[in-house]
Amino acid sequence: MKTSTAFFFALFFISSFAFGQNFFKKIDSLVKDNYQKNPDVSISVGFISSNKKYYTAYGKLSKESSADVNKNSLFEIASITKILTSNLIAQAVIEKKLKADDYIDSYLPAGYVLQKNLKNKIKISDLASHQSGLPDIDFGKLIELNPQQPVSSVTAQTLTEIINECSELKDYGKYRYSTIGYTLLGQILEKVYGKSYDEIIHEKLINPLKMTNTLTKDFNVKNKTTAYNPDGGVQEFFQWNITASAGLVKSTAYDMTTYLKAVLTKGNPIYEAALMTEKIYYKDEKREMGLGTNISTDEQNTIYLKSGDSMGQSSIICYNRAKNWGIIILLNQRNSKMRQNLLNDIYEKILK
Repeated sequence: MKTSTAFFFALFFISSFAFGQNFFKKIDSLVKDNYQKNPDVSISVGFISSNKKYYTAYGKLSKESSADVNKNSLFEIASITKILTSNLIAQAVIEKKLKADDYIDSYLPAGYVLQKNLKNKIKISDLASHQSGLPDIDFGKLIELNPQQPVSSVTAQTLTEIINECSELKDYGKYRYSTIGYTLLGQILEKVYGKSYDEIIHEKLINPLKMTNTLTKDFNVKNKTTAYNPDGGVQEFFQWNITASAGLVKSTAYDMTTYLKAVLTKGNPIYEAALMTEKIYYKDEKREMGLGTNISTDEQNTIYLKSGDSMGQSSIICYNRAKNWGIIILLNQRNSKMRQNLLNDIYEKILK
């Protein structure tokens, strides 16, 4: 009986591995085809299926470089940072540091003073699901001031003034994508843990998962890609500042696939927190939102995903918990259409 059980376990393992390999050969073919049609845009992709990780990459670190992009090449993951932040929020809930439905009033740093009609109105979950109604940072103006580093002029004082001067939540309870919401979530995390966001994300995500190429303040490394804006001009990576929790983490296909493995594998705090972020907190005719996570459902699948765009790079991460797979796509140019078309192609032709 023992021999029989071992045999069937080995057969299952081999079948699962072959299944994952077959999937990824098809994915690699689509990624290669996409690169051949867009040879100026380098691509790095990580895929996980049944806890087995696979990688492919095409292109160079820059247009002038002879070095190939690989699974450890550094990209801006931009707003994918938000799902890391929401996972940290969920971990804080599990640790009873806060509740998702707590009002933000008592968690805000000193200096914030909500006007009377805003008090006991906005929940932490409202910030995380983009329905707080708070005004946001004006990126158009910031880009005009500094097209290479638009968020550099955003300070604690900037944020305090925006919040304190807000007298009405014109679209509270309706979806409106918000950078300031996730900046506030970062500050809330800092208050409940008594540490900087940088320290928190290292302590609870980066270090436990040994994501050694996921970087925050210091990202001047050898395997860093060059970023390009939609017109092909060189674009600087965003420098770390107060908006970090909304979109300033840098990472690799290898490290983000490691994160996906933790999200999909029972028995760790990141998995438990991810389950909480997948709960629907917002729903209308166009979308369903968890905590920082977009939820897409068809007749066969429920997909959790988040995209990211910096001034010079585009990325997307998604996973299917029921079918135990996940994928990260990183581009070294800001090109949301290419990113989305590639994911759609992979999903419709292979993963669906």
